[in-house]
Amino acid sequence: MTNPTPTQPAEVVPEPAKPASIRLASIDVYRGLVMFLLFGEAFHFCEVARHAPSHQWLWEQLCYHQSHVEWTGCSLHDMIQPSFSFLVGAALPFSLVNRRKKGQSNARTVVHALWRSFMLVFLGVFLRSRHAHQTYFTFEDTLSQIGLGYSFLFLLAHFSKKVQWSALGVIVVGYWAAFALYPAPGPNFDFAAVHVPADWNHHPTGFAAHWDKNSNLAWAFDVWFLNLFPREHPYTANSGGYQTLSFIPTLGTMILGLLAGGELASDRKGLARFARLLAAGVVLFALGWGAGELGVCPVVKRIWTPSWVLYSGGICVATLGVLHLVLDVWGVRFWAFPLRVIGMNSIAAYCMDGLITGFIADNLTIHLGSRIYGVFGAAYVPLVHGALVVLVLWLILFWMYRRKIFLRI
Repeated sequence: MTNPTPTQPAEVVPEPAKPASIRLASIDVYRGLVMFLLFGEAFHFCEVARHAPSHQWLWEQLCYHQSHVEWTGCSLHDMIQPSFSFLVGAALPFSLVNRRKKGQSNARTVVHALWRSFMLVFLGVFLRSRHAHQTYFTFEDTLSQIGLGYSFLFLLAHFSKKVQWSALGVIVVGYWAAFALYPAPGPNFDFAAVHVPADWNHHPTGFAAHWDKNSNLAWAFDVWFLNLFPREHPYTANSGGYQTLSFIPTLGTMILGLLAGGELASDRKGLARFARLLAAGVVLFALGWGAGELGVCPVVKRIWTPSWVLYSGGICVATLGVLHLVLDVWGVRFWAFPLRVIGMNSIAAYCMDGLITGFIADNLTIHLGSRIYGVFGAAYVPLVHGALVVLVLWLILFWMYRRKIFLRI
């Protein structure tokens, strides 16, 4: 460039624009809905159902869907963890594109994926240890399960859809075969020794007994694996039946999310993307439900059976498809802002739910007194109290949203 003269103004070179981030409202809102359902535990619908003087059926239904089923089947509450896991996969294609636009090298993205895996496992262990006398090493919670499988998911994101579908098939069939080959509990199996009450009436029968509570392959693995870590007492079983090895089929759920995210990122028209997602969701749901009904593999969320991968994955795929149609294709978003506030800060929301919900509940009572909760009658005190707790949680997230404070791992 020549030196400027009075008759020749200096050349102005504009700064390069920062790459725009790709972000779909449907993914954020779906994630926000999932976290709202988690917050919703504060509403205590089951307690309201025991005392409400009217609309008993409604409160009982709300109670059912705010609780995990005992073993086989599904409630709305059971869909929180698979939805959260699914959305990790759905967001990954967009995350990779955004990182490439920012010029990040492959080596840097690999290091970030490994770091994210470690931090998710660490955070899961940390949150479970907050009331323990020492570090509580178990790995069955949502964050740890995602963390254990995330690096594998990241690797698969760099391969074709054919490879991703093949990996899903290997996981579903292989995990089913491993349980099927492990001996089912015999008539003399001591269920009381593994925290299963003698009057528990949810034992699967016949071939499905290979997936019984605390008597299956994953339980046997944990009896060996978890006792390798320092513990206050030897590990014998998880009272809820949850297991470490569930991260393997959870990876299957995340792969379904990865495939769905790839569909959303495709060049197809919006209605075509919706139709493909809806059709895939229906087929997956039918396959999972059918496997349970035929006795091939029971639909059990607690040990993440292969049929649960398909059953819950189908619901996730179809839900994302509907939200994509409404929010991203039609642009009808006015109703979704409260959920988007939560969904754009889902890690912060998850930590807040585990760390400060009790603190907020206690301080509301300290500073507002307890009379305010009885405004609709004594039966609805837990509901009003819980609604105020959720409101405070949302206001904190809204404050973070307004100031663009987003917790990332």
